[in-house]
Amino acid sequence: MYARARVLCFPHAGGAASHYRGWAVDAPWDVEFATIQYPGREDRYEEPAPTDMVTLAGAITGELLADRREEALLPTVLFGHSMGAAVAYEVARGLTAANRAPAALAVSGRPAPRLSRPGTVHLGSDDDLVADLRRLGGTGSGTLGNESLMAAVLPTIRRDYQLIETYRPLPGVPLRAPVTVLYGDRDPEIEEWEAAAWREATEGSCELHVLPGDHFYLEAHRRQVLDHVVAQARKAAAATPAAWPTTP
Repeated sequence: MYARARVLCFPHAGGAASHYRGWAVDAPWDVEFATIQYPGREDRYEEPAPTDMVTLAGAITGELLADRREEALLPTVLFGHSMGAAVAYEVARGLTAANRAPAALAVSGRPAPRLSRPGTVHLGSDDDLVADLRRLGGTGSGTLGNESLMAAVLPTIRRDYQLIETYRPLPGVPLRAPVTVLYGDRDPEIEEWEAAAWREATEGSCELHVLPGDHFYLEAHRRQVLDHVVAQARKAAAATPAAWPTTP
């Protein structure tokens, strides 16, 4: 059976494609899940991670526009958590400007773009960076306690922090796709009104869903998050049946 829609996942700061491996396993047959791999991690470890949104979002947008495989032409939902939400938003706008607008955008754990907060953690010491990782709870204590591993990944994490702490919405066309906003009710990074402000970031519809948990609430509630994203993808597929692949 062929997938009828596609979801592209955008990792958080310090995150990598492997973070969403379980999502692909749990995905239903009719929705394909794929993950964007940023430079500076896993199979792209030798490439320096970008420190500005223009570079990262521009490169991803260009790669997606150049992809003419059949699955790349499926109705596509972009999903991003934390920093990934901002990257997904800017990629969605870039695709829109090129007349390849995504079917929908799903964002998690991130205030609306116009409310992006400046930050200085990336300017601090390695201890400051590790302390913020512990605060957010996105990296296991075993990883944080492994000095050799942390020495290898901290430069990339610092560059991700620099990117998102200096990010401001880029100039360009407005987003027209529907947006689904998800966040944890105890997330220190986002308030309800900051989540609701995503309504101003698109000319399409916008719906909010709050789940129990902190910044990484989606680890414990992956099934519920998947359900929301899959519902978006299926709705997009139903609206564009001509885009479904046909049997060879």
